[in-house]
Amino acid sequence: MINERVYSLPWEDLGPGPKGEYVEVIDVDPASNCWYEPVDLDHKHLLAQDGLIPAASNPQFHQQMVYAVVMTTIKNFERAIGRPVMWSDRTPEDMGKEWMDITEEDRRAMFVERLAIYPHGLREANAYYSPKKKALLFGYFPASEAGGGVYYPGGIVFGCLSHDIIAHETAHAILDGIHPRFMDVTQPDGFAFHEAFADIAALFQHFTFLDVVRHQIAKTRGDLAINNLLGQLAQEFGRATGNRSSLRDALGGVDETGKWTRRAPDPKRLEETVEPHERGSILVSAVFDAFVTIYEARIADLRRIASGGTGILNEGELHPDLVNRLAMEAVEAAKSVLTMCIRALDYCPPVDISFGDYLRALITADRDVVANDSRGYRLAFIEAFRQHGIFPKYLRSLSEESLTWDRADTMESYAIMADLSKKLKPFFSKLSLSGERHERWEATRQQRRSLHRHLRKTFSNQSDDLKLQRETGLDFSIKRNQVGPNQGADDVRFEVHSMWPVQRQRPDGSVLNQVVFSILQHRSLDKDDLSRNGSPQISGGCTFIVDLDKKMNSVRYVIRKPLFNQDGPAGRIGLAREERKSPSSVSLAATYAMSGHDEPFAMLHAEI
Repeated sequence: MINERVYSLPWEDLGPGPKGEYVEVIDVDPASNCWYEPVDLDHKHLLAQDGLIPAASNPQFHQQMVYAVVMTTIKNFERAIGRPVMWSDRTPEDMGKEWMDITEEDRRAMFVERLAIYPHGLREANAYYSPKKKALLFGYFPASEAGGGVYYPGGIVFGCLSHDIIAHETAHAILDGIHPRFMDVTQPDGFAFHEAFADIAALFQHFTFLDVVRHQIAKTRGDLAINNLLGQLAQEFGRATGNRSSLRDALGGVDETGKWTRRAPDPKRLEETVEPHERGSILVSAVFDAFVTIYEARIADLRRIASGGTGILNEGELHPDLVNRLAMEAVEAAKSVLTMCIRALDYCPPVDISFGDYLRALITADRDVVANDSRGYRLAFIEAFRQHGIFPKYLRSLSEESLTWDRADTMESYAIMADLSKKLKPFFSKLSLSGERHERWEATRQQRRSLHRHLRKTFSNQSDDLKLQRETGLDFSIKRNQVGPNQGADDVRFEVHSMWPVQRQRPDGSVLNQVVFSILQHRSLDKDDLSRNGSPQISGGCTFIVDLDKKMNSVRYVIRKPLFNQDGPAGRIGLAREERKSPSSVSLAATYAMSGHDEPFAMLHAEI
């Protein structure tokens, strides 16, 4: 069994904590009113020995562990999205102010430079990302007597020593930085997607450790569709809390007799499951099944060579060279799958994502980068999702062409859209040359403000154009300003919610240069709506993907999630009202109150 791993990280100057560019470890234990001396990983003695040696009883090793796993997760995301990770901004509510009272100095203070990490922040079997504190908090607790031998009964279990838990919580924080409004949901998929995506990031990070992959390939004789550690999350944590196996398993589970059984895809399971972790596990299983299909296709030739053409390997242990080659193919397949899953985030609607939306984002993003799917990666995803009952309900076909988001070529008939590429190129160039995260954040803030002014003027002029409203999902009805410098003026209310540059290299060597931004609109809810989900308003909008290398048809996609029904899928308000008719969804909203609770992930993870 492999109990030790080596994390290779890019060099950065660190302060005690560790405290670096992205994160700061703060080791305060509020339960015992205790503060632990921060580790200095730049100390010459630790540099000479690759850090502290593993020791579960050493708080400084705990600090080193969380830093190493968090930074590994960040770098995996940055490799896929092609830009620095940014944490979600502080809101006026976080600062104890109203929007109307925010000054320019307050706006600059919204930037979150470092994510805080508390290795011993909780004395309970829990760990969570706090959107309010911009922090990761990890718990510790005595092991259950039904711990299955992993821990002795009463032994202390530390969440900050679990690679999977750390990676999972880090993925929550990164996803919140990319899509802060994913917490604003009207249907069960929204709750479950955050959990599923964090599990996917943690699972496929297993494959970054080649020695671990070799070990499991040898044990399973190359068959990753059977019981193996690579498909399991937080095995030690799960057993320590009284489970028979890992916290979650993408492939199957252990029954009452202790026997592991592969879980067959069941399309009806999605219709019957509401609890976020259980529902999210369906998406995780679909992605892992797609990975297994891709992996099997990659090793088919190796199986034929090793078996003399039969494809059936001889009994006994596999040759070490074959194990190594199979492991390398598994690592490459996992890297591709994780990249596809992360890259798809740029092609999602800005709010209320469904599993069907995510499938469309996966296919569209991959088609943009890899035109010729010679290895059948997209087909593997489509088939795996279909078997698990995951697909957009309003499409008539599950072909690649149908699942790809509709091209927005007609946007060019509007002068405002034709000018977008020209307007965004200087912003793209500036960020391409800037490596400092605060500078990038400030430049993006200024560009969002400039783009808002540019769009507001033209949208106001298009207030009667129902065609443009349908294509964007936005409401252009005129509203008269009551406050601010434009008091009394007619205006269209919207928010340029987020913006980031995209630069990706295709297999043929060409480069995809894009800017992605989202526009949101908000509407206050009536009393009945408010009483159900705890939020005073609901948001809708769209994601714009703009090609910078084209003079014509530069608006590539407009990915809508409209507030109202505009001759297409029901708007968010209609969906929310339909969803409230389901007793299970009412119970879920009352339990987790995602949009109204200060610490939604603390609520979600309290039951793991």
